[in-house]
Amino acid sequence: MKTKKFTILHSNDMHGDFLAEVGGAKGKLIGGLALLSGYINKVRSEEENVLYVISGDMVQGSLIDAEYKGISTMEIMNYLSPDVVALGNHEFDYGLPHLLFLEKMANFPIVNANLYIKKYNKRLMNPYYIIKKAGFDILFTGIITEKIMDALKQDPLVGSFVSLEEASREVGKICNAYKNDDIDLTILLTHIGFESDIALAKLLKPEWGVDMIIGGHSHTVLEKPEKVNSILIAQAGVGSDQIGRFDITVDDDTNSIVDYTWRLVPIDNAIAAPDKELATYIEHFKQDVDRKYSVIISKCAIKMTHPKREVETTLGNLIADIFAKNSQSDIMLVGSGSIRVKELGPAVTRKDFLACFPYDDSLHRFDVSGAQLKKIFSHIMRVENRTGEGECYQVNASVKAVYSDRKKTLTSLEIHKKKISDDDIFSICMQGFHFNNAASYLGITSEDLVAGGNHKVVTTSARDVLEEYLKNNQNLTSQIEGRLIYT
Repeated sequence: MKTKKFTILHSNDMHGDFLAEVGGAKGKLIGGLALLSGYINKVRSEEENVLYVISGDMVQGSLIDAEYKGISTMEIMNYLSPDVVALGNHEFDYGLPHLLFLEKMANFPIVNANLYIKKYNKRLMNPYYIIKKAGFDILFTGIITEKIMDALKQDPLVGSFVSLEEASREVGKICNAYKNDDIDLTILLTHIGFESDIALAKLLKPEWGVDMIIGGHSHTVLEKPEKVNSILIAQAGVGSDQIGRFDITVDDDTNSIVDYTWRLVPIDNAIAAPDKELATYIEHFKQDVDRKYSVIISKCAIKMTHPKREVETTLGNLIADIFAKNSQSDIMLVGSGSIRVKELGPAVTRKDFLACFPYDDSLHRFDVSGAQLKKIFSHIMRVENRTGEGECYQVNASVKAVYSDRKKTLTSLEIHKKKISDDDIFSICMQGFHFNNAASYLGITSEDLVAGGNHKVVTTSARDVLEEYLKNNQNLTSQIEGRLIYT
């Protein structure tokens, strides 16, 4: 029996998390790409056969990334030198043409098997990549979340096989066409969320020989990998505060993993020294951004927080109230995921603001019936939408909705302190992204929203509205009021 040991380091959902933070009782440095690079360099020097992979969402989430539209991120990733990377949904935030530009910048392979140019039935990216190491051949392929279709909804030429069943068949195509007796290990890099990874593993045929799924998108923190259909499944939370580490033994005769350990390694200055060259490289981006965006635009009365997108937050309430006032709407739905920081204030610089709300989008207002409104809240508040993979919302002060997790039903919905009836008419406002994808996110189609009448684009830039309000209204405050209640 010929066996070989490999170490596979993996990250996902790094979201431009470039800089270390001070934390802990002794003020130690935590996370940041300089420390992460230091640890990767350390492992590469200690172990013989090391691979570093990233399962999507390298970009978006920091001002440094946004200012350079991902170019800074790709330059820094070239320094980290991953062995292979898969696409996440945020790689598309700056548009498809810009993604293709970023892909050309990369000194590392980017794989995806299920994103197609519809008209020609051609894959957009390389569907697989084979790494030859220590006499072993390791095949990688990638699968993207259906949220990519949301971001590219306006581009009719680009498509994706988005259901898990179709995605599994794409994996099968790659394995059937390119996996032969020389392939010793098959690894699937996904960006579909942990629960979807488990569901996907159940659909994969044993004959395809997938050994491991390394995922992302749901920001899941694990104590140990799942094992489904003999496939190991793991991901590594979010950001750069930690990295996943597999130490595996692969059998050349059976082309399988015969032994493994896995752990989530915390990245701090106790485990590795920072990579000083990378720290210097990142610093020149930071200095440029700091000079441009250090001006204070607002002073809030308190620090507002957004610790978790699945629940009502003080920062979410503030933003929803501002948009509701501007749009003169009864109900304002703000995508929780569009708020990208866990806290804001009391002093708010332009840098803080753009890190908080990096996505610019339009706001759309419609008239909806009480029956439609009940349907929307029944959909967005359901239990399965709050697993880290769904699209959750923050709402304005006029809303009080109560959902029973035990009964799995909406038990109460009040607008302006009055219970609504099916025939009531209300104005509702939302970001353009959510209007375009209303069927999957709200349980009601865009056509149904427009059919209610009075469709108006309130603003082409929600971010401009928010920034101007913060500039002209000082000492703002917000609190948890029980707008969204789960029993």
